[in-house]
Amino acid sequence: MRIQQVRQRLRELGAKPIHEQRVLRLWAQALPQDSGRRRPADFLPLELRKALPALVDELQGLARLRSEHPGEDGSSRLLVELADGQTVESVLLPRDGLCVSTQVGCAVGCVFCMTGRDGLLRQVGSAEIVAQVALARTKRVVKKVVFMGMGEPAHNLDNVLEAIELLGTAGAIGHKNIVFSTVGDERVFERLPQGPVKPALALSLHTTRAALRAKLLPRAPRISPDDLVELGERYARATGYPIQYQWTLLDGINDSDEELDGIVRLLKGKYAIMNMIPYNTVADLDFKRPSWERAAEIARSLHRRGILTKLRQSAGQDVDAGCGQLRAREAGAPLRRIDVHPVSVVR
Repeated sequence: MRIQQVRQRLRELGAKPIHEQRVLRLWAQALPQDSGRRRPADFLPLELRKALPALVDELQGLARLRSEHPGEDGSSRLLVELADGQTVESVLLPRDGLCVSTQVGCAVGCVFCMTGRDGLLRQVGSAEIVAQVALARTKRVVKKVVFMGMGEPAHNLDNVLEAIELLGTAGAIGHKNIVFSTVGDERVFERLPQGPVKPALALSLHTTRAALRAKLLPRAPRISPDDLVELGERYARATGYPIQYQWTLLDGINDSDEELDGIVRLLKGKYAIMNMIPYNTVADLDFKRPSWERAAEIARSLHRRGILTKLRQSAGQDVDAGCGQLRAREAGAPLRRIDVHPVSVVR
């Protein structure tokens, strides 16, 4: 379901823009529809008041909690059931953050990621995206929303931008606290600056070598790392938000001194933050994470060379809940081996 469909339903029930905004605001913020100083009976049209309980039930049914998996780091992974029975994952992050999913599955096929094993099953509607936030807010305060869960947001751009607009207005999320994460797509750089809510941008880089990136992200747009950084830099300067570059550290693949030199070459002097994330191990896949000592040394080395670098843990590692793993476990799907192995990737 899309937010525009919810708006249309409200209008058919006699809602004026002020009524529509109130209902959407309270829903997105997980507040009761009788919240505030003005009671619905004194404010909403009669037909809307009568239909409101059923509409609220329908909105809550867009995202229901199937299971929850708390981590020792303060995060908590949520397996969320959508109205048609499909499931996606959301992650409650430390410090009032939430990671949401934008697709059931993913078409990019990153070889180290569990989500893309079965390809794209369907898009997540804009109302279903906001419903993930509303569900999370019944459990914790949410002040930051990161579009970094299952799926590639650029492949569901209309729904994602519609959700971002509502979250950045009625949803009361600060614009710089909405983070759009993508492998890189030229449509993103065209359309994000045009919207009323301009989110921060995270770009999945993972390597400075174009040939290696094509193997790690086999169905991502063929934008070279150099060009991707230049597009990101323009967006950063236009919005005033630094680009967050995502780098999943894979032992023996993208943790070499050559790669570190490449990062310095690409990001030196750029308005950027490098997020180094040691790989979240998935059973039956041949990729491995480097030792924490090696990862820490990489981050220190980059920092010394002028690249603002943060070493991050992937949430939920202690409960084997990397992105896509909960959904696969729930479905009982066996993990399938991929054709590209670390040895061939390095060549």
